[in-house]
Amino acid sequence: MNSIDPTAGAAARVLDLVDEHHDAMVSRLAEFVALPSISGTDAENEAIDHMARTFAGIGLDVDHWQIPLAETMARPDFPGVEVDRREAWGAVGRLAGAGGEGRSLMLNGHVDVVPEGDPARWTTTAFDARVEGGRRDGRLYGRGSCDMKAGLIASIWAVDAIRRSGVRLRGDLLVAAVLGEEDGGLGTYATLQRGWRADACVIPEPTSLDLLAANAGALTFRLVVPGQATHAARRTEGVSAFEKFVPVHHAILEFEHERNRSREGASPKFPILYPISIGTVHCGDWASSVPDRLEAEGRLGVQLDESPADARRAFEAVVADACAADPWLRDHPVIVEWWGGQFASGRLPQDSDLLDRVQAAHGAITGTTAGNWVAPYGSDLRLLTGIGGIPTLQYGPGDAVLAHGPDEYVPLAEVHTTARTLALLALDLCGVA
Repeated sequence: MNSIDPTAGAAARVLDLVDEHHDAMVSRLAEFVALPSISGTDAENEAIDHMARTFAGIGLDVDHWQIPLAETMARPDFPGVEVDRREAWGAVGRLAGAGGEGRSLMLNGHVDVVPEGDPARWTTTAFDARVEGGRRDGRLYGRGSCDMKAGLIASIWAVDAIRRSGVRLRGDLLVAAVLGEEDGGLGTYATLQRGWRADACVIPEPTSLDLLAANAGALTFRLVVPGQATHAARRTEGVSAFEKFVPVHHAILEFEHERNRSREGASPKFPILYPISIGTVHCGDWASSVPDRLEAEGRLGVQLDESPADARRAFEAVVADACAADPWLRDHPVIVEWWGGQFASGRLPQDSDLLDRVQAAHGAITGTTAGNWVAPYGSDLRLLTGIGGIPTLQYGPGDAVLAHGPDEYVPLAEVHTTARTLALLALDLCGVA
């Protein structure tokens, strides 16, 4: 599928420039990781501003705009948020094509990161952007290094190499920097509402350089479990909301097992494609009282091609059945609420040639064949393929298992490979004028 020979003409010039600027890109990545752009903080918008200035600095046409939050969030297909924002911004950089038969390519990456967690679990502070083992084959540590600032920097690296080379593409090459991916997809949704489109898109999320052409979805839920408060010394005369949550949780775990019988696109890396996880539990307000209320928040994995509405109904039915089996919960049922990020599943259309082209570019750079899996987590892929109608897949540096944990890092060699692969893909898909 890929007609670009990495040793010939334009491709060789571009790849030489990727290699030549390796150390500069590592420095740029470290600077970017040092920005504590946690979802919902002012630094999230500072990171978008940083990207807009970076786009301008490498000679791209820049669209840097303030997202109309109230209007955007009021739309019926808005995917939801989990944090409050006073304002939000988007940025797109465009390397304009010369026109002709080439297609346009978007590289889409989010700037927001999750909180650091327990600082004591980190060997240094989360935003130190520490390099260990050398700038060529070592690792860069820091929150957001893997998820997914390295992929976004690799995209910029590839585009900058094409621009520096003097090679003119037929189709437009776009880099979209978005916020809010971690809590629903606000940035990509707003970018699509802004009118930005492309013929194909790669999200350089951490995939360990495998290809993820489909995503499970993820729906955020809240369970409210009622109890009956009394003094702890007379606990048998009350009803503990904590104890009533236990059988409901067991039923949810059984439901998770049933939903994971299908193994389409399964990977040894992902033993559960459709996980159901309880992330927070808040129960009681006094140690010597029987708790009369428990709130548990979590996420429900949505199966491929399953609608979010069907997933919600199935989950609610499991909770209702668990309540029906308990004398207290039968009369005081658990309340299920849906809030926050609501990620549908998504997949690359079967008639798209994007997977073959990325596979060919990866093979030309590495001499290997990338794995092709379904991801067990939601991403902006479902917005780009669904609302945007843009064939999209994920390919990027780092292992997602490190993404939200302490001592998050990205292998710098994989960042380099990603930049080379994306550069080759752009030459192939956009076409050389």
